Amino acid sequence: MSEPLRSLISRWREDLGGTYRSWFLWEERLKNFRSIRRGLATVVEEIEKGTFGNVYKGSSLETVVGSVSEQRQIFKGADHAFLWKPKLRIPDIYESPENQRAFGRFLSACACCGDGDGLVAAIRALDARKIKGLGPAAANLLYFLHPTLMPPFNTAIVNGYNALTGAKVKLGKWEEYLAMREGVLRLNATHRELLSNDLGAVGGLLFDIGSGRYAPPPGEEDVEARAAWEADLAKVRTEAAGARKAREAAEAEDLTHTEVQGWLRDLGAALGYDVWVAANDRGRRCGTGLLGDGCLAELPSVVATAPGGEAVRLIDVLWLEKGRAAVAAAFEVEHTTSIYSGIVRLLDLALGAPGSATRGLFLVAPDRREEDVRQQLARPAFRRVADLDVRYLPYGELERHREAMGRFGQGLKAVQAVARRLHP
Repeated sequence: MSEPLRSLISRWREDLGGTYRSWFLWEERLKNFRSIRRGLATVVEEIEKGTFGNVYKGSSLETVVGSVSEQRQIFKGADHAFLWKPKLRIPDIYESPENQRAFGRFLSACACCGDGDGLVAAIRALDARKIKGLGPAAANLLYFLHPTLMPPFNTAIVNGYNALTGAKVKLGKWEEYLAMREGVLRLNATHRELLSNDLGAVGGLLFDIGSGRYAPPPGEEDVEARAAWEADLAKVRTEAAGARKAREAAEAEDLTHTEVQGWLRDLGAALGYDVWVAANDRGRRCGTGLLGDGCLAELPSVVATAPGGEAVRLIDVLWLEKGRAAVAAAFEVEHTTSIYSGIVRLLDLALGAPGSATRGLFLVAPDRREEDVRQQLARPAFRRVADLDVRYLPYGELERHREAMGRFGQGLKAVQAVARRLHP
C-alpha cells in the first residue's frame, strides 16, 4: 500500500479544500496554539485555587474548548465531550471536586511533560479514576500541548485510521486511543517527508479519509497491518495493567512514607523542636490535614543558602532548636526507594551547613531493610558517614515507642536509644 498511499498523500496536499491546505497551513493556527495553551493554564490555576466552579457554561474550560472546536472542520464538535449533560451527570468534573482536581492534575502534568512516556503515564493516571464522560476526547487538548507527540482524536479520524489500516479502533477508551497513537506515529514516521513532525498533518489526512473526502488506497485485506494493530492494542493493555499495579504499589508506599513522616513531625513537636517537612511533601494528605501543618514555612537562611541547601530542603523531616537556626536532627524515610539518595542529602546537611546536625542523623526504614542500609553505607563513597554517626531507626521501634518518647523523652536521647548504630 506504500506507493498508492504516497500518491494519495501527494494529491491530498494539493487539495485546496482538504485539511492540509485549509487548516494545517492556516496562518492563524499557531496563534491558536498559544491562546489554547494559556487557556489551559488558567483552567489548571482555577482548579488548584478552588475557584473553577461547578458549571461548564461561562467557565475557563468552555472558553478554551470553544477555541479548539473553532479550529476549522477538523475539530468541529470537540466541545461535545465537555458539555454538561445533567441527566447522565457527565462529565463528572463539575459535581465531584476530587474528579475536578484529578483533571487539573492531568492537565498540569501533561503541560509539564517533555516526552511521550510522561504523557502516557498522565493518561493512565486519569483513566484509572474512571471519571464519567472524560475519555479520549481530552486527547484534543493534549494535541495542542504536544503536537509532535499526541495526535488529535475524533470520530472521523478514527474512521480514517480504521479504513486505512484495517484496524478496529473504537471511540471512548483511552487504551484504544493509545494503541491507535502507536500506529499513527509509525505511519507518520514512514511518510514524514510528505507530512510533518506536527501530528496535525497526519490527523488531517485521516480526517479527510474518514469523512469520505478521500477513499483509502485499494488493496486486499492487510493481514500484517491488522496483526500490528492487535499487537499494539495487546501491548497497551499489558502496559496499562503493569502501570496500574505499579501505581497502586506507589500509592501504598507513599501512604506509608507519609505516615512515618507524620510520626516524626508529631514527635519532634512534642519534644519541643521546630519541625521542617520536605518542601515537595508539605501538601500531602496526612490524617485529617496536610503533612506540613504546624511546620516551618521556610528554612533558616543559614541552612537554606549553605552548599547543598537545595538538597537539604528535600530531607524528609528536620528538627531545629526552638527559635534558632540550628538543626538538631535530620530524618530520611526510606520505605522502598533507594537509600543512596537519602544518605547523600544527610551528607549535604552535615558537611555543608555551618553548625548543622552531626549527632542526630537518622535513616528511617522498615525493619527488614537494615541490611540494605548497612550495604549502602559500606560503599567507598560514604567513608565519611562513619565519622558522622548516622543511625538506623527501624519503623517498628519508632511505632512502638513514639508516644512514650513524646510524653517522657528529652532531646534526642530517647530516639538515639531505640536507633541502631551502623558502625562499631
